[in-house]
Amino acid sequence: MSSGVVSALRIATRGSALALIQARLVEAALRRLRLEVELVPVVSAGDVRAAGTAPGEGVFVRALESALLAGEADLAVHSAKDMPLEAEPELVVAAYPERADPRDALVGATLASAGAGARIGTDSWRRAGFLLRLRPDLRHHPLHGNVDTRLRKLDAGETDLLVLASAGLDRLGRGDRIAQRLSAEEVTPAGGQGALAVQARRGDRRVRQLLAALDRPDVRLAVDTEREVLEATGGTCRSPVGALAQVAGEEVQVLAAAVTADGATYHSVVLRGALGEAPRLAAEAGQELLAHVPLEPPP
Repeated sequence: MSSGVVSALRIATRGSALALIQARLVEAALRRLRLEVELVPVVSAGDVRAAGTAPGEGVFVRALESALLAGEADLAVHSAKDMPLEAEPELVVAAYPERADPRDALVGATLASAGAGARIGTDSWRRAGFLLRLRPDLRHHPLHGNVDTRLRKLDAGETDLLVLASAGLDRLGRGDRIAQRLSAEEVTPAGGQGALAVQARRGDRRVRQLLAALDRPDVRLAVDTEREVLEATGGTCRSPVGALAQVAGEEVQVLAAAVTADGATYHSVVLRGALGEAPRLAAEAGQELLAHVPLEPPP
């Protein structure tokens, strides 16, 4: 038996309620493997930004990546949908654990019950565009902040309905606030939504081997495929493009959709094939969306 002391695995996480819950899910999974684990909260520029402003793309992810690269943590837990397409070369996603509900959800009203002219509280042009396609009479009301902040703004009458990720509400124990879970055909989710991405240093073989026990190959293939759809459109995680890949046995189905910010132009595509064809399906889906929807950079 070795006399060497193995230090606790340090998990970099943001300090928000949802981020901590997600990090603790990974922490619990590692503890079940009889590993010592500790959380390392990291404050990002997005956490201290001025109220009412949107964080820059990837700002939360980059802060945790910086902690990893500096050796201040051994792994980091991200919402997969927030991961920039341009990966940090010295880091890898070592595990995609079990995925939660990928769908978006309405809070405050259903699609049918929302009044004419109701304000859609969201900072996502994807969510707003898909909803405006279905209900052109609604109004996009840009709204920023974490889940609790947005719920408070809804309750204070600052908006009429919210569009949030079902997974986030469920993980926070706020599933009871959901008025309607939107089907992927109604509002196609962001690539990776509902999934966690556990990142480690590329050269840290020990940590990568430990995290391999948490990895779900079906989730990895689905998330990779969804991100490849977005990459094929030349977009970013803020683009009004949605993708959902579902693995069933040896086959994968890819649903991809794009919409203009006003909801006026929309196109969707569903492709199916063998698991090994997933990259080709993603590329084809992305190219088809580009051929039908003018994808302008979000404001």
